[in-house]
Amino acid sequence: MLGPALIFLSDDGLFPNSSLPVLYYNQVITKDGDNNSIEFIKLFNSYNWTNHWVGGIHTIHHYHSNTHEVLGVIKGGTTLMLGGDNGQKLDIEQGDVLVIPAGVAHKNLRSENQVLCVGAYPEGRGYDMNYGTSGERPLVDRNIGSVSIPDTDPIYGKEAGLPKIWPHYFSFNQ
Repeated sequence: MLGPALIFLSDDGLFPNSSLPVLYYNQVITKDGDNNSIEFIKLFNSYNWTNHWVGGIHTIHHYHSNTHEVLGVIKGGTTLMLGGDNGQKLDIEQGDVLVIPAGVAHKNLRSENQVLCVGAYPEGRGYDMNYGTSGERPLVDRNIGSVSIPDTDPIYGKEAGLPKIWPHYFSFNQ
């Protein structure tokens, strides 16, 4: 597996997005089967990305202002819209992993249950839900600005990925 693809999304006025790129890892787990959720949970746990959930991806734009998120696709596939209506589309499928920085809007463009994922958060943080509605900002901007870069990547730990990439793009005005 090669390093992640980097997807850059800027503030569109409605969604804050981030100065940090979304990290897209293609085919992290290539096994086909019912144990993919267990494999992803074990992998994420080994690098302290916990507070797991298993389910689909919402079909409305949403983001988290208080934590970053990792999604491991355990079954199916879909097209995501990242960054809001004027953002970027990304096709994901079983075995892929996406690390989404705090503030980055994401939306499933197909049905919620067309894809099944394991989601997790660095150090097991709880997460909030924001939808780009009036009144969210400037509070969410302050929240996003206080979220630090995790010590570990959910795939590679401290050796590669996120801790080597994100510091180059981090700004306090994410």
